[in-house]
Amino acid sequence: MKKPLTYRDAGVDIDAANGLVDRIREFVKPTLRPEVMSDVGGFGAAVSLAEFPLENPVLVSATDGVGTKLRIAFQTGVHDTVGIDLVAMCANDVVVQGAEPLFFLDYFATGRLEPGVAETVIRGIAAGCQEARCSLVGGETAELPGMYPEGEYDLAGFCVGVVDRDRMIDGSSITVGDRIIGLGSTGLHSNGYSLARKILLEGSRFGLDHVFPELGRPLGEVLLTPTRIYVRTVLNLMRDFTVKGMAHITGGGIPENLPRILPHGCRAVVDRGAWEMPPLFRLLQELGPVPEEEMYRTFNCGVGLVVIVPPEEEEETLARLVALGETAWVIGTIEERAEDQSPLEWAA
Repeated sequence: MKKPLTYRDAGVDIDAANGLVDRIREFVKPTLRPEVMSDVGGFGAAVSLAEFPLENPVLVSATDGVGTKLRIAFQTGVHDTVGIDLVAMCANDVVVQGAEPLFFLDYFATGRLEPGVAETVIRGIAAGCQEARCSLVGGETAELPGMYPEGEYDLAGFCVGVVDRDRMIDGSSITVGDRIIGLGSTGLHSNGYSLARKILLEGSRFGLDHVFPELGRPLGEVLLTPTRIYVRTVLNLMRDFTVKGMAHITGGGIPENLPRILPHGCRAVVDRGAWEMPPLFRLLQELGPVPEEEMYRTFNCGVGLVVIVPPEEEEETLARLVALGETAWVIGTIEERAEDQSPLEWAA
């Protein structure tokens, strides 16, 4: 008589997954906003909009992942920062449209569940949610034998925010003369890692414990620096200033992301000399070598978010950003665009 088979024999440990849910409750609960009506472990999360005194509430959603930055986490065994990246990539996309992030869900998939690793990742997600002021209302932990190599996993995130329709920021009010302000990034954020890994790690060129003098820290630590979450800063600016448009500088860099918010007849003229490209980017450019234009199309090159304001509010906006702990520069101006001109040009 054959031995009876269980789901665990097929590689799926239900008890481990249930235990994980119990373990994460303690650091998920602090993220829950008053609008959340459900607890961890339900079939779905309920969030009330009645708490918001909005005449015409609009929900704004975004989804993203962390990309091949995860490979650095696998190689170093450091898993407590990629969850922050996951939240940042989604919440920043929501807030640049003027919406306040409300709640977040995650999807964690792996071939064999290692509860300690999963818990560490989700702790990072919870930390990111607290920074983004949104609730971690649920998620899915999927154990998929045969789908992923041993010790590896994938992440996806989903964020929903709310804004009054009249206060949505879509770039439509941007006009000639407006100023372009860049907010500093904390590093690569979560974009361009395929190229960065090819330059730095392919063929064991450098180890993740290697310390470049200009970086001052082990390479693995530098590459795992979390994506900056700009939510609190943006919400503060929106309260007191005329924010006409914002762009989250992700894959495609400034050339691909800034034009997405420009109305017809406007172009952005950006001065690359307005800020200094951080050492990590210069290192990648030299070691590649990577052409200048390719650098700016692949990486954020030191600017993680762009805010567009009227010229009369330029100085006060900069002062507020500094007071909020941001590094910021005026990096360009909005000019009139002729039919034959590109939506973005670099200043001479």
